Amino acid sequence: VGTPKWVANNMKSKGLQRLRWYCQVCQKQCRDENGFKMHVSSESHLRQMIVVGENAGRHIADFSAQFQSEFVRLLSRRFGTKRVKANNVYQEFIQDKHHLHMNATRWVTLTEFIKHLGRTGVAHVDETDKGWFIAWIDRSPKALEKQEASLQKERATMNDEQRERLLIAEQIERAEREARNKGEGTSAADSAEEEKRREEGLQREEGDKKLVLSLSARLSSSATQSEGFKLTPPKQLVNPLKANPLKRPNPLKQAFAGPSTAEKVGGKRKETPLSASEKLILEDQERKRRRMERES
Repeated sequence: VGTPKWVANNMKSKGLQRLRWYCQVCQKQCRDENGFKMHVSSESHLRQMIVVGENAGRHIADFSAQFQSEFVRLLSRRFGTKRVKANNVYQEFIQDKHHLHMNATRWVTLTEFIKHLGRTGVAHVDETDKGWFIAWIDRSPKALEKQEASLQKERATMNDEQRERLLIAEQIERAEREARNKGEGTSAADSAEEEKRREEGLQREEGDKKLVLSLSARLSSSATQSEGFKLTPPKQLVNPLKANPLKRPNPLKQAFAGPSTAEKVGGKRKETPLSASEKLILEDQERKRRRMERES
């Protein structure tokens, strides 16, 4: 490291190289297939492979856990809980040349890794025509407290609604019970009488005589004698269109009215009683008449 050859190789290896030509054990990126073959046959790589071969499962598990933690960290910080395409997240993840490569993990393809995140509950995963989409699930204590508060609020709202429904049901049941008790409290005689009145209605017996009605001014004597009652002719009604509702009767005119304003009882005329104001007016007129007689 630091030699001119090392600097020249780093300048040549700018940008991303082929993933299949990268050795994660030695952390060396080869530029072509021939270089990767030479590296695999080198002494340094063989020594590293002997160390890894002693416990290969533990090394692969460590690489897989590290890759997953770095990927999820980028997903949570860059996109949050938004739904995003999985390939876009991976392209941003591999922008760093020194990232942990997927060929060292137990996942061969990105699809298998995304499915693993969905099975473990780390993120919401769905497949569409455009590819796999992923959305991170926030399980931090603050997010869990917020979610619990929202759930408690929903439960409280549901409890209030259930309480209102129970109260309305109790009110309806109480009203029905009161109506039932009120109906049972009526006496049997009243109920029988109401039922009888309802059954009778306008029924007539078969032996009754025919009822004759006449709208003429004079009623025939035969009909009156046969039925035993008298029907009065209809009175002349006043036309409501011609009547003046603002016109008031004159009390003086009624007091000095002739026989038309008097009521006949048994062939004798009976005068209508005068009010106090009318009596005072009559006395005043009588005094004026006597004064005029004395002066004449």
